[in-house]
Amino acid sequence: MKSIRKIFGGGGGVNQFGMIIALVAIIIVFQIATGLTLNPTNVINVFLQYSYILILAIGMVMVIVAGHIDLSVGSVAAFVGIIVAQSMAVWHLPWPLAIVLGLVIGVLVGAWQGFWVAYVRVPAFIVTLAGQLIFRGGNQYIGNSTALPVPESYTVIGAGFLPDFGPDFGYSNPTLLIGLIVVVVLIIREIRARATRVRMGAEPQPVWASVVRLIVLCGITVYATYLFASGRAGTSLPIVAIILGVLIILYSFVTNTTVFGRHLYAVGGNSNAAVLSGVNSKRVNFFVMLNMSVLASIAGMVFVAYSGSSGPADGTGWELDAIAAVFVGGAAVAGGIGTITGSIIGGLVLAFLANGLSLVGTDANLVLIIRGLVLLIAVAFDVYSKVQGRPSVIGYLTRNFTRKSGGGDASTGTGSATEQPKSIDDSPQVLLP
Repeated sequence: MKSIRKIFGGGGGVNQFGMIIALVAIIIVFQIATGLTLNPTNVINVFLQYSYILILAIGMVMVIVAGHIDLSVGSVAAFVGIIVAQSMAVWHLPWPLAIVLGLVIGVLVGAWQGFWVAYVRVPAFIVTLAGQLIFRGGNQYIGNSTALPVPESYTVIGAGFLPDFGPDFGYSNPTLLIGLIVVVVLIIREIRARATRVRMGAEPQPVWASVVRLIVLCGITVYATYLFASGRAGTSLPIVAIILGVLIILYSFVTNTTVFGRHLYAVGGNSNAAVLSGVNSKRVNFFVMLNMSVLASIAGMVFVAYSGSSGPADGTGWELDAIAAVFVGGAAVAGGIGTITGSIIGGLVLAFLANGLSLVGTDANLVLIIRGLVLLIAVAFDVYSKVQGRPSVIGYLTRNFTRKSGGGDASTGTGSATEQPKSIDDSPQVLLP
């Protein structure tokens, strides 16, 4: 329906709304089946347990958009994790300096891999496969294949919560305050967007569409705030959720509004055309790989803080979880298409799917099988649909909303050949599962 398109701002918005529908459907199904999915304690635990995968997904979507893949992120996270743990337990560094050391190691690792990919032109698959072996071996060598505990003061970044303050209303006051701030920001952002369209001479969306959109977004924010604020005593919004939120805002800004974000999309869409247009593809590829390792180091340090120690099995399979989140979130296998928000939603889909299956008592091995089938079917269906010129999975969910668009059907990726997206998050969602 045309009115639905007005609410969600066009094809891209409707497609991402379709992913949110899938996430909400999974949560509702398992809530009905178990009655535990929306329990505040369970929601908080899901974010604590899957935060590092969501952090990795932010970097992985940029790697995949650029047309590469990174198989080393789990090993890099484990490598940085053991160095940070040893720096505190053996070298007696204060934990803030240990974090700085971990970030420096992440930059050096990323520069090493980015050099081979961007300037020597070794395929990223081979470079990161070698990195997976090198840094996994480094983790085992430095840690002697044993677990190394970290100081309790350090665990706050992975397992800690916002400290409470003020009168006791039965809810976490800082969490309620952050929720209120987010609602105010959403309202201000909507008002400014309407004012900008008017100032530029463009026709603003109907007032009712803005109101409905704000009701939906603010409603989701208020309910999420309630869940985080009403958990068991001593819990509130996890510190890692704040770290994740800052990263999402930062990288959404980079991919949406900066020159680097536009160049990244251009290189991923057509590297040769981008070079002919003056884009320095080597620089883009170098910084994409460097950035991925930095985020892997953050994920590794967060996990070590959450678990309270660095062990030899840390990071195992993380690269596969991050890649799955990105593809479920709508990235194209061939590169050039993908969003930060879509990847986060994809990661949450997989997280709540695994959590729900565990709550209903599904065998852990069967959970892996189901998650693998979900990924395979989603991507295979979208690839087949693209070849046949049919809508993607999300396209089928939203085809009635997009069919009347003057620019073509966003679900199939058709439209004017002269209309090019300006950034990753503005790109048409061709392969959205």
